[in-house]
Amino acid sequence: MFPKRLLLVALLPAVLVLGGTLGLRLIEGWPWFDALYMTVITLTTIGFGEVHPLSQSGRAFTMVLALGGVFTIFFSTAEVMRAYATGELKRLWENRLMKQQLDALKDHVIICGFGRVGRLVAQEFAHAQVPFVVIDREEEELRDLQNGLPLVGDATNDEVLKRAGIDRARAFVAALSSDADNLFITISARLLNEKLPIVARADDETAARKLERAGATRVVLPYHLGGIRVAQAVIRPTVLDFIEVATRRGHLALQIEEMALGSSSPLAGKTIDETDLHEGLGIIVVAVKKADGQIFYNPRRNVKLDKGDTLVMLGPREQLDRADGTARTST
Repeated sequence: MFPKRLLLVALLPAVLVLGGTLGLRLIEGWPWFDALYMTVITLTTIGFGEVHPLSQSGRAFTMVLALGGVFTIFFSTAEVMRAYATGELKRLWENRLMKQQLDALKDHVIICGFGRVGRLVAQEFAHAQVPFVVIDREEEELRDLQNGLPLVGDATNDEVLKRAGIDRARAFVAALSSDADNLFITISARLLNEKLPIVARADDETAARKLERAGATRVVLPYHLGGIRVAQAVIRPTVLDFIEVATRRGHLALQIEEMALGSSSPLAGKTIDETDLHEGLGIIVVAVKKADGQIFYNPRRNVKLDKGDTLVMLGPREQLDRADGTARTST
């Protein structure tokens, strides 16, 4: 919102010009343009002579108008200098640009909270070139955000979520440190967009169940996953090494990826053997998730692929990208 002081600076000269023109018109009976010209040269203290001889009432009115012009110039100059020195003008311009960028966003992800979890999520989205917005109460926390749009505000406020474009978002991440806050914003997000995929962070199983009932599509327990990973590092270290290699974004030799088949994908209607993913690209289809949620692990070559299916694939990054261009045909 435009600050009231700066709004006053912009409106006061216009009010004085309008008032002076109307006053000279009524007091002296001058034509509108002559009254306007006399008002402008009086307010700006240019010092040109009178357009027409003034009556005593007209002179009194002109003196008041001249004093008003001097006051307006001093006041306006001081306010503009103050706004410039404090960075208020810069912030207003940046906020305007930010609003334009937010309004133009589509199919982006909204991340609520820029703590330890939120930062890691943002880094992954940035690497995958997924557009995203981060909402956080503390402006200072968002200063080092890269490749995303920062939005300072309270994510529990519906208006803030609307400003982030929740009606146009592809997904929503509740990554605040408080389970209560994550629960509240999950409810708000679900009410604002009933089809939006929502991923929420939780500290314990009880909170996770509540978040699922509140509308979260998926709930992640960081401490739970961390504990399992530590145990696997002891019990199955080689398996863990393989998983880390396959999911590490910087490892190009081998990665695991998921890809959805669009309605016009050339892979739809074919069996895995007919797609040439394995023979032609050297990709292993680890699993196929059907549109109804059924999952085929280590699927046979004769499993038929349909539109809406999601393939979990393992292979070199370059080959996965080639397959992605075919499998992710727009719906």
